[in-house]
Amino acid sequence: MEKPNIVNIQKYSIHDGDGIRTTIFFKGCALRCWWCHNPESQSYEKEPMINYEKCVDCGACQKHCSHGAIKFENGHFITDTKLCVGCADCTDFCILNNREVCGTQYEIKDLMKIIDKDKDFYEQSGGGVTLSGGEVMSAPIEYLETLCKRIKAKGYDLCIDTCGFAPTENYVRIAPYVDTFLYDIKVIDDEVHKKYVGQSNELILKNLETINELGANINIRIPIVVPVNDDDKSIADIIQYLKDKNIQVSRVNLLPYHNTGSSKYEKLRRPYLAKDCQVPSKDKMAKIKSEFEKNGFSNVKIGG
Repeated sequence: MEKPNIVNIQKYSIHDGDGIRTTIFFKGCALRCWWCHNPESQSYEKEPMINYEKCVDCGACQKHCSHGAIKFENGHFITDTKLCVGCADCTDFCILNNREVCGTQYEIKDLMKIIDKDKDFYEQSGGGVTLSGGEVMSAPIEYLETLCKRIKAKGYDLCIDTCGFAPTENYVRIAPYVDTFLYDIKVIDDEVHKKYVGQSNELILKNLETINELGANINIRIPIVVPVNDDDKSIADIIQYLKDKNIQVSRVNLLPYHNTGSSKYEKLRRPYLAKDCQVPSKDKMAKIKSEFEKNGFSNVKIGG
């Protein structure tokens, strides 16, 4: 069975569904949201993340790289990500622990051992397990379905946190095991979506309609980013779409933009495209919340 890479397992999570949860972040996503705060989860492959600011250029990493991926250029040791295979040999010899390799593969039985450790917290808080990303729904489907079956066999509540950009058949296959889909919508205008997210939203909306027809419990999550989708028309478009398609929404989470993941881009040697984006004001967030409530959405929350 093909195994996906996983970038993080976050225990005692309280923002990825109800109660106290274990959130598993799968690596790999076809979207390129300008404001993505987990850029290390975009590539499906293992990749190095290096704090170049704190590097003292001792050269120990280069000496222990057996793939010739670390080169000395312009007075600094630089990792060529195209040559790096993610073996992590160099991380053991970095005296300042500035280097890490993002991505670990787990056998499902080993993931279940990690999940089981917090079962008492799930029971006491009404929590459970959330599979997130990256885009978990684009992970190898046999692995994902088997994991979901094992989680449900234990009686744990299961949430899928998804951006919606994955094969429709994957949603049909996984839906029977999912208690709640945490489903992202960014913007309805497809040209705006292509600009800021990197893909058309056609498949995303199709998959939302599909799981709605299957009777899924759906929480809509909307990142509010100035100037991408905070304007009146963008909000009205989302509201109208949900009403027109009769999406049965259990909750709406309005998520104010933040740039806490921006420092990761330098470590990955990528530009942070959202540097000019802004955090919406409290008044703006309250106004957006009010618009949803005026249109019949009774469970609207600012934040996760």
